[in-house]
Amino acid sequence: MALSDGDARSGVTMARRLGVSRFWLALACVLFSAPIAANETAEPSATELIEGLLSGREPVGGPFELTDQTGHRRTDADFQGKLVVIYFGYTYCPDVCPTELQSISLALDKLGAAADTVQPLFITVDPGRDTPARLADFVSSFHPRLIGLTGSLAEIRKTAIAYRTFFAKNGATTADHYSVDHTGFIYLLGKDGRYLGFLPPSLSPDAIADAIRARLGAK
Repeated sequence: MALSDGDARSGVTMARRLGVSRFWLALACVLFSAPIAANETAEPSATELIEGLLSGREPVGGPFELTDQTGHRRTDADFQGKLVVIYFGYTYCPDVCPTELQSISLALDKLGAAADTVQPLFITVDPGRDTPARLADFVSSFHPRLIGLTGSLAEIRKTAIAYRTFFAKNGATTADHYSVDHTGFIYLLGKDGRYLGFLPPSLSPDAIADAIRARLGAK
């Protein structure tokens, strides 16, 4: 039976509730789903995004222009010259996002002086609530060089799709009370801004540090 986009969304929610790694959930989506029909809209489905990332057959990354936690517009070009570590999440995330960002922060600490050439970025998938002020308060709990980025929903969606990241509101009870289902990969960009690869969720700080260290020589 083909895995529908709705099934993929349900799977992300179930993985979050049961504590199952989204990486293995995503891999299962690829291995056990038949080709899916074209979407009625131009936007790719959750399954298409995940399959494109894991298969390596689709381009990942690209230019973006977003707003940082100080209210300044930032583009991908601002970070060239450093190895960039990107994580998509949201500030109201109860556990997964803070845990992943803490692991990234600890990994940078483990790199010592080598981390001076690494730039961590946190891109929200909840731009409606994650204002620059909200991001400023949130990122202050993690690595001092962590930059939070937000923007319009269209800007965030465009950036997320470029990085093969799925996100969608879930369980909304009011306009301001909801969770956001999203894939939780860590993306690495070379000093020239080109995509180097991704890391699965739930890696230890040591494993993240080793992966970054192995790529520090890349352009």
